[in-house]
Amino acid sequence: MAGKSYIETHRQVQSILEDVRSGIFKYVYLLMGEEPYYPDLVCDAIIDHCLQDWEKDFNETICYGADVDADTVITAARRFPMMADRQLVVVKEAQQMKSLEELALYCQQPLDSTVLVILMHGASADKRKSLYKTVLKTGVVVESNALRDYELPQWISTYYEGRGLRIHPEAARLLAEQAGTDLGKIAIETDKMLKNLPEGIQEVSVADIEKNVGISRQFSVFELTKCLSYRQAPQALKIAAHIGEAPRFALPMVVAPLFTHFSRILKYHALLPTRPAPADAAKVLGVNPYFLKEYDAAVRNYRLDQCSAIISLLCDYDYKGKGGEAGESSPSELFMELVTKILCV
Repeated sequence: MAGKSYIETHRQVQSILEDVRSGIFKYVYLLMGEEPYYPDLVCDAIIDHCLQDWEKDFNETICYGADVDADTVITAARRFPMMADRQLVVVKEAQQMKSLEELALYCQQPLDSTVLVILMHGASADKRKSLYKTVLKTGVVVESNALRDYELPQWISTYYEGRGLRIHPEAARLLAEQAGTDLGKIAIETDKMLKNLPEGIQEVSVADIEKNVGISRQFSVFELTKCLSYRQAPQALKIAAHIGEAPRFALPMVVAPLFTHFSRILKYHALLPTRPAPADAAKVLGVNPYFLKEYDAAVRNYRLDQCSAIISLLCDYDYKGKGGEAGESSPSELFMELVTKILCV
């Protein structure tokens, strides 16, 4: 991942939120990145805490990039607050502003009684240009990069810790499979779930996820990879058949996590001769140490050459799943064929 890691971004955002809730604001915020969760979180917090409700009528300006130009925003930002210590100017969807870079002129000498928020949704400012460089000096830049699939379980654990909870590693992995890389969806599902859990609960279990989020571990890709690791053929084929029957089943969506899984097994083979400590091995693989026992079993069940052959298979079926030389087989039939070949390698 280019730029900051999600851990660095998470820590930066938590620090900003603490300041905002304490009434400490910077003059300019540039909130950007592929993943909108953190930029939206900071923007919403600033809107909630920057002004008292009675101050907002005259001192809060919220506009959208498609509807304004730089001159309009700069004019608003250079006004003085009315009967308040500060005013707030927020530009949402700022990536749609044709003259976005011209805001750098204001950001060079921002008014100390204005809080200007530039929120870019799913996009980033050009780091080679003046706006980005200027805000780095006079304000705060939050860049939120999209997470990779393999980073999600750890992000979920970190997120739950921030809410004073633990989540079982298998529960985090299951929730990651259900929510995908949409961090906002994970937050929403968590809020819904916590309303239904007993008060004072300290750890969220797999059963809690299954009951409240609506996903069954029994027939998940997560459980499939586990069965493949242990070469439990009957159960693996049963799960694969169930997954393939899903209404929105798409072969590339299941090939991707299988590719990640067998790439980790391959990497673990390479690590073992160095006798790494469990924590170090888990860090290199990008998994919770809890799952190392599964990878210990997997390297016993799949030799190095077998892992390489499976990765080659997965590349072939990814191509077929995207319309390449699949013949008359349906996506579910191709998936069953793939899982059978993996088990027979």
